[in-house]
This record gives sequence, structure tokens and C-alpha cells, in this order.
Amino acid sequence: MRNLWVERTRKIGVGALLSLALVITACGEKKSGNAAEGTGKDTITVVTTISQIAEPITIIGGDKVQVQSLMGPGVDPHLYNATQGDIAKLGGADLVLYSGLHLEGQMHEVFQEIGKTRPTVAISESIPEDQLLKNELGDTDPHVWFDIDLWKQALGNAAEELKKLAPEHAEYFESNKAKYFAELDTLNTDSKAKLAQIPEAQRTLVTAHDAFSYFGRANGIEVIGLQGLSTEDEFGVSDINDIIDLLIQNKIPAVFVESSINPKSIEAVIEGAKSKGLEVKLGGELFSDAMGNADTAEGTYLGMYKHNVETIYTALSGGGK
Repeated sequence: MRNLWVERTRKIGVGALLSLALVITACGEKKSGNAAEGTGKDTITVVTTISQIAEPITIIGGDKVQVQSLMGPGVDPHLYNATQGDIAKLGGADLVLYSGLHLEGQMHEVFQEIGKTRPTVAISESIPEDQLLKNELGDTDPHVWFDIDLWKQALGNAAEELKKLAPEHAEYFESNKAKYFAELDTLNTDSKAKLAQIPEAQRTLVTAHDAFSYFGRANGIEVIGLQGLSTEDEFGVSDINDIIDLLIQNKIPAVFVESSINPKSIEAVIEGAKSKGLEVKLGGELFSDAMGNADTAEGTYLGMYKHNVETIYTALSGGGK
């Protein structure tokens, strides 16, 4: 069904999709009532793009919110196209939260259109420019959730939007946020301490695409992605060979696949290194652009981050031996 929808939008153009959005958002306004004025709905309907927003907002919003995420486990937000069902969900929302910084690159016009009728907020774009990372082309890295301090800023921005919609629950939201942020602070401290135990010569993280630069900066680890910031970026044989040479030169023991990325590129790196006499193991699967299944620990932001830390530590330090 999704493929049929994508093909249809290619044929009829983005304009038709946005016309549909206008109709549905108009209906959604009737359903939303006076939630934006903070005067009456029992719960606020929040629609997010990625689970890294949805799950924490479920905690911060508590029983005052109903949260839906458009993108589930294994979904690549860089390539994601809105479906008819997504447009309907967005049209019924009181608040739309997305990450921004071009993470959801295919949905920009949809957000613009939806934003005409309801609060539609790119929560990462509240982070000061001087705290964001850019690549050599000047493109901003959107994967800010891997720096816990930065993600707290983004989630704090989202919490303020909840307060605007339901000011009568502002203290409730603030209390939930404070408790959750305390858990994030503990996770941050524990993660830094664990990763600091990896021998300096082995503190290099090689992954399928460049999603972990904020993680690397926060934890003192060099990060190298085969692809660029977006999974739309192309790579070739020379890129694979460059990474193989780096692995050999630095005797890096492991490389990693990502849950939302085809593993073939990393498998090619492992085979290439082996052909040159270096046994490089697959260190495990990391969660990058998507979290795990909702019924698992990795389906939470805390659990996803802990999983990545444990996987990286074990593979690069020999902590599992």
C-alpha cells in the first residue's frame, strides 16, 4: 500500500498531496475543539515523526496526552514519505512534533501545510546554532538525540508546547519532565564513565552512515560513517577502501550495523578487511535513526541509548570476553 501511495504522489505531484492535507486539517480543526486555548479537552492529541520524540513525550505528558508516532522500528526518516494514513493522523492532531534540521527531508511541505492550522514544531531547531554539528559541506547534522544534553533542550521545547496547549496542566508537565530529565542525567553520567574505559587506541566507531557524531563528541569517540549525514548520500568502492585502510592502520576490532540501514555496506567492509589480513568482527546492531520495538527495552529512549553504549563498549574494549 505504501509503495502505491508513493507512486501516486510521484504522478500527481506534491500539490495534490497538500490539497488533501488542507481538507483533512480542516476536518481536524473541528475535532480539536478548543484544545489550543487550553480550556477543555481531557487529553491532547500529539503526533510525532520519530519514536525518539514520541516515547519521551508520552512520559512527560502522562495521562494528559495521547501520542502517535508516524515512524516505527526500522524506519529510515531520511527517506520516509507521508502516507494517506499519516495525513489523516496529522490532520487530527492538536500538536505535531518533528525533529527538524532536515531529518524528515521528504515531509517538509507537508509540515508547512499542516502548520497553517495547528502548532507544528521542529523541536531540534530550538538548539542554539553553535551547539550543532555540520559536515564539510556545511550541512547540519540532525541526529541530535545522541547528545543527551542537547536532546533535553529539544524535549524541553516540546514540553513548553504542551504547556501552551494545556496551561492548567503546566505544573504536571514540568514535574514529569524534571523526573525524566533526572533519569537522563544519570544515564549520561553512567554512559560517559563506561565508554571512558575503552582503550584510547580503539575509541573509533565505524557505522553504516554518519549518525553518531553527536554521540562521539559527547563521549570522546571518533566516529566514521560509510555514508554521509543522510542515507540518501551515495558511497562507492573508494569509500569502502578508505575505511578498510583506517581499520588496518588503527587495528580497530569491530564495526557496526544499524537497525534502519541495509547491512550490506558494512558487510563489504568486513570482507574487504579480511581479504587484506585483518579480522574485523561485527560489533553488533546499533539503533540510530529508529528505536526498537515498543514492547522491548530498546523501544524506549533510555533503553535504546543504554543498548548502544553496552554494544559499543563490549565490542571495542573486549568487555564481553
